[in-house]
Amino acid sequence: MKNRKIVLVGCGAVGTSFLYAAINQGLAQEYVLIDINYEWAEGHALDLDDCNPVLERPFYSVNAGTYQDCADADMVVVTAGRPQKEGETRLEMIADNAKIMQEVALAIKASGFEGISLIASNPVDILTTVYQKVTGFNPHTILGSGTSLDSARLRRLIGKKLNVHPSSVHAYIMGEHGDSAMTAWSCASILGKRISDYVEEGRLTLEDLKECQSDAINMAYKIIEKKKSTFYGIGVVLAHIARIIIRGENQAILIGAYLSGEYGQNGIYTGVPAVVSNYGWERIIKLHINNEEQEQFNKSCQKIHEAVTVAFQAIGIQ
Repeated sequence: MKNRKIVLVGCGAVGTSFLYAAINQGLAQEYVLIDINYEWAEGHALDLDDCNPVLERPFYSVNAGTYQDCADADMVVVTAGRPQKEGETRLEMIADNAKIMQEVALAIKASGFEGISLIASNPVDILTTVYQKVTGFNPHTILGSGTSLDSARLRRLIGKKLNVHPSSVHAYIMGEHGDSAMTAWSCASILGKRISDYVEEGRLTLEDLKECQSDAINMAYKIIEKKKSTFYGIGVVLAHIARIIIRGENQAILIGAYLSGEYGQNGIYTGVPAVVSNYGWERIIKLHINNEEQEQFNKSCQKIHEAVTVAFQAIGIQ
């Protein structure tokens, strides 16, 4: 069996939370940490190496490295960028993080990397689009974290309302990973029973649904207000996506995929359901959302298009 190698670019709280989750799940045999501060990356590598003696699935190595280590990697996970400040929207981070992403993308491309790229730097829809534009890599080999975390939060919140495990809840937030995200309520169900049926039966109210959606989309602001940053949830979600890719599980999940006419949109990455395998994302799943939801999705994508224009201008791309 081929040894798997994962490279992390950006050793902040999100990146190291991902790597800790990946190591505990035994996703790879080799891990490399890259950061603008080499000693910071080296310290995390030493700390993570202490896990190995007691892991059920031990790894071969974890080291600080350089972009040349991407050359033979199966996957690169990018979380580099400055963090979101209290009271700041993800879209307000565009110019700074677009410049960082351009540097990262060029360095990864220069290494000769030919694997799968998973992007979680915020604002993620815009920066995933920037990464693809700069590298020119096949869009199917690049995934954004998209609305995967938003959807996980929504499933958790609905599950609490109905006292069922979140894994039994099939509800999806789509569009921007941010304030304009929308929920495909018309497609939401619990093991095939529509969420609307629970409303008709009085087990849920429309206010409950609005509250769950608002809380899911705005959860990051609440967490940042209390502890300055969010990282555990997204770290585990990234490890979940990475596991599906590394093990070739061909699962249908919410990710950031590149739209080429799907849902009437083109030229951007955004949160949609897609089939994910060891080749990246294979195809986008077209849900039968209603007209109101389509309009909400269009508005969310328009915000991304506008932000992408700002990002491209910041890095000198027309």
